[in-house]
Amino acid sequence: MAQKPIREADGMRMIARWLGEYSDGQHTVEDKFVTVTPETDMDTLPLAHEWLVEEKLVVKPDQLIKRRGKNDLVLVNASFDQAKQWIAEKAKAPLTIHGVFDEDGKPLDEGTFGRLSHFLIEPCCTHDPSEECYLAMMATTDGDEILFYHQGGVDVGDVEARAARLAVPVGTFPAASEIERALLGAVPPGRREHLAGFVASLFKLYADLNYTFLEINPIVVTEDAVIPLDLAAKLDSAAAFESGKKWGDIDFPTPFGQTASKEEAFIESLDAKTGASLKLTVLNPEGRVWTMVAGGGASVIFADTITDLGFMDELANYGEYSGDPNEEFTYLYAKTILDLMTRTKHPQGKVLLIGGGIANFTDVANTFKGIIRALREYKIQLQDYRVHIYVRRGGPNYREGLRMMRELGQELNVPIEVYGPETHMTKIVSMALKEAN
Repeated sequence: MAQKPIREADGMRMIARWLGEYSDGQHTVEDKFVTVTPETDMDTLPLAHEWLVEEKLVVKPDQLIKRRGKNDLVLVNASFDQAKQWIAEKAKAPLTIHGVFDEDGKPLDEGTFGRLSHFLIEPCCTHDPSEECYLAMMATTDGDEILFYHQGGVDVGDVEARAARLAVPVGTFPAASEIERALLGAVPPGRREHLAGFVASLFKLYADLNYTFLEINPIVVTEDAVIPLDLAAKLDSAAAFESGKKWGDIDFPTPFGQTASKEEAFIESLDAKTGASLKLTVLNPEGRVWTMVAGGGASVIFADTITDLGFMDELANYGEYSGDPNEEFTYLYAKTILDLMTRTKHPQGKVLLIGGGIANFTDVANTFKGIIRALREYKIQLQDYRVHIYVRRGGPNYREGLRMMRELGQELNVPIEVYGPETHMTKIVSMALKEAN
């Protein structure tokens, strides 16, 4: 599972677009969310969104920053002119933030982290603080979990320690009555039934659109309405083939204060130049276990298997090459990984997993040509860094590809173990990690 955070505006728009369908029209959220970037012409925005000059507004950065309220990064009850001025001022200079946490809840050091470039404008919701609650949905090893607390907002504190929880097994959907019974005991009786139906419908949306995390704090609950005010969310990016059409045109932004490494940026530039898919995230540059995996689904399976076998801290990278990239692109992708892998030594050597499922249309031998070319260039480093390579692949022309890999090991005097579709895809992981021990 590749959990990637998304912008608040994208998450809110998905809920506005699809919640009515998952609730048979009983629950809706109005699509009044505007994104402002440096390319946005603020003067013409009201022509497309008349409500911007008709209602009081809330404005906040939309760059995966937590604790925005604590850092004076939320403007409330503003006119459109005030919103324009506030955005201009906040985007003017590099931002210094304090006590801010990244998307995983880890504290960022105080200091200047970068410029604000994306803002979200939405209508201001007038309500009593007593109507604010906390709601979250998150993936677990056994399925999913729904968390609810009858208080919410910026001062709610360690809500996860106090929230009521409902475990949801894989492939199941809790009924509204079950949600009401398990989570909403502290909610005033006149609001429970409507809120339970909202949560049940939202969970269907969460599951079907392949969210892995969805937090709304606060969510305003009255006797007549349920209104999400502040959202943080992550999607399983590997599920784009299944849910991408419902996601719409979204991106997976880098969290504020973080920048892609030179190598990650290079692979991203390659990805933009081809119809194939080339992805790379460096997790631990000094890790012993490196992967070069064909296919987004296979990359998730390999990473999960490595983690399940107790080598999460040694997993160096995550990514994929898929969509039948040509030899040159595969060569550049492989060369980048080999360069990263052979920068630091490990006394027990390193492992490279070149794996994937059974391809439908990718010419295995052709893509292996690019990988083989890179491996030849790194012959001395592979020997010096004691790299043990495991290969498993199937699909068009796979026998020729495996033959080439097998002969390459003899040519380079580097241990390369080669397996075809008769071997389970993740079997090479257990074999490699057993050897690594």
